[in-house]
Amino acid sequence: GDGYAGWTEHAPFDRIMVTAAPDEIPKPLIEQLAPGGRLVIPVGSQGNTQWMTIVEKTAAGVAERRTIPVQFVPFTRGKP
Repeated sequence: GDGYAGWTEHAPFDRIMVTAAPDEIPKPLIEQLAPGGRLVIPVGSQGNTQWMTIVEKTAAGVAERRTIPVQFVPFTRGKP
């Protein structure tokens, strides 16, 4: 399947951890977080600084926080 789409059949999730770096955070992953949920994901393109990013979903909205520079393999699109 396509990791960008997440896993809607089993959402919502309290935690999602991604181990490949997309250029930007896939919106479906944020949408599949439960209230109070967290997404941990490296973000950035290959050859540039990637940042381990924590996304928290609260009743007030979504907050993103960059933590440390990292280097992960690229997050590639798969076939649905």
